[in-house]
Amino acid sequence: MNKWITSALLAGALVSGQFLGQAMAQDDKDTVRLGIDVPYEPFVMRDADGKLEGFEIDLGNELCARANLECSWVEQSWDGIIPGLLARKYDAILSSMAITPERERQVMFSLPYYNTPSVWITARDRDIDIDDKASLKGLSVGVQRGTIRDVYVTQEYGDVLDIHRYGSSQEVVNDLKSGRLDLTFEDFPIANDAIDFRQEDSPYKQLGDSIKTPTSIFGKGAAMAFRQRDKALAAKFDKAICEVYADGTFDKLMDQYFDYDLSVRPSEADCAQ
Repeated sequence: MNKWITSALLAGALVSGQFLGQAMAQDDKDTVRLGIDVPYEPFVMRDADGKLEGFEIDLGNELCARANLECSWVEQSWDGIIPGLLARKYDAILSSMAITPERERQVMFSLPYYNTPSVWITARDRDIDIDDKASLKGLSVGVQRGTIRDVYVTQEYGDVLDIHRYGSSQEVVNDLKSGRLDLTFEDFPIANDAIDFRQEDSPYKQLGDSIKTPTSIFGKGAAMAFRQRDKALAAKFDKAICEVYADGTFDKLMDQYFDYDLSVRPSEADCAQ
């Protein structure tokens, strides 16, 4: 084989290798595991085949695509979701976790991606004044264990209400509907979906105003959570959150699942970082 042919073959191999390497680099996505508590309709639920679906599943998959990440979902009950992250069972939490000072001492948060209030719900035929604390003495209230609503009820009403804590929001709703609870203090989307308290002919009603304060308990909205050291990963998702808001993708996803606004749009300063 003469030198010219040998050189041509080597050059071709180098060029082919270069394109192959570029193609592999484009397809070589980092794998990220996302922890989530199931179910939490309409944020996450199962279809007839058992596959996860819902607003946060769609949003999470969109964020991963924009961050060029290959993501999978890991189910974890709420009361163990932060310990699971710290134990490296998954790489991030995307499960409607509100940013609070207490949690910020344990994990690092992304930009918030939505924010909703919490509401008091009772049977429509009950005459309960949630603002008259003395009149609540001995009444039972259901909350999901370890949530910001658990913290709020414990801190503000623990001296008058009989607090029942449950492993899931569905258990709370079940006991309210069965008459085993006088009240529930619930996240608005869950109550709206599972209790349907907004209709005049519903057997349930909201008590008082919707609640988002104090921020020391309710935080700035729901965000993804990461281990403190994973700053680069958090930055990728922050960028993706800014993008889905900027081009209207967030609004389209939101409108598929909700008839109310839960957006919390990032500022230009947040997205310029």
